[in-house]
Parts: sequence; structure tokens; C-alpha cells
Amino acid sequence: MLHYAVVFFVIALIAAVLGFGGIAASAAGIAKLLFVVFLVMALASIVIGLIRKR
Repeated sequence: MLHYAVVFFVIALIAAVLGFGGIAASAAGIAKLLFVVFLVMALASIVIGLIRKR
């Protein structure tokens, strides 16, 4: 999941440099969404791991 967020971020950067503002904004939005989903899943995994150890 984090890999896809980085890929979309790189696509956004390249599109912004080339002047494709709409594509850059869309790719950046997707990258933000994927990163947030990654963080939520990582935190859930950590909490579940701590609960199961007890």
C-alpha cells in the first residue's frame, strides 16, 4: 500500500513538472488517500499485535 502511495506521489511530481495540473492534483489526492489508509492499517496492526501478546 505504501508502495502505491509513493508511486502516485512520483507521478504527481512528474505531472506537475510537465505542467499537467489536473493529473498532478488527482495523483496527489490518490497518494494522500493511500497513505492515510496505510497509516490506519499499520496502527490497527500494531494495536492488535499488542493485544494478542497479552
